Amino acid sequence: MLNALELTGRADTHVSRDETLDAVLHAQTAAALISLRAAAAREGLTIYVISGFRDFERQCSIWNSKFRGERPLFDRKGELLGRAALNDSELIESILAWSALPGASRHHWGSDCDVIDAAALPQGYRAQLHPSEFAPGGVFSRLSAWLDSNAARFGFYRPYATDRGGVMPEPWHLSYAPLAAPALTSLTLDTLRAALSEATALEGRDQVLEALPGLYERFVLNVEAPPVVPVSGG
Repeated sequence: MLNALELTGRADTHVSRDETLDAVLHAQTAAALISLRAAAAREGLTIYVISGFRDFERQCSIWNSKFRGERPLFDRKGELLGRAALNDSELIESILAWSALPGASRHHWGSDCDVIDAAALPQGYRAQLHPSEFAPGGVFSRLSAWLDSNAARFGFYRPYATDRGGVMPEPWHLSYAPLAAPALTSLTLDTLRAALSEATALEGRDQVLEALPGLYERFVLNVEAPPVVPVSGG
């Protein structure tokens, strides 16, 4: 069970670097991912972790740069938005469609990671982490199909598999259900509000806190259900 600081990314006492994966994750997640990666390797796939644990400070930096218009902003169709044309509510929603609210990122838990198939990368190609890469004909389409068929038996699933009106689809995002499911239950609205209330460096903090109940329902709780299947680990 993660405590409030761990749940909201303000502590890293629940994670460690796994040298095999070259990623910072919860030990249980890492062990399961190593098994999943070995199975994928037998099918010619090389699963590589692009991003594992991310703390509150890092997530806040991403949020603030988008809030200030220093990073690109997109609508739900992926079209570029102009920062000056957005009111506070529109700005917050445009950020949350593509980036998690600090304190509410699933990457805080050590249970979630972003992955690609390194074996599928053409020479000189840099992964964009865009849904088109995982769609039929995309560079990671084979990985996506393999995960559809095999991820659940290792305890993993994709919480952002479809557009549910909250976070946009992220087919690269894997979540280890035995840890992520209880973490989501533990991350209550009050726990998140307490973390954000202390985040004096968070751009738009007052606006976020005012709208937090609706944002919490739409962008935190509104995810795919974890698989209800036995986990074989092999």
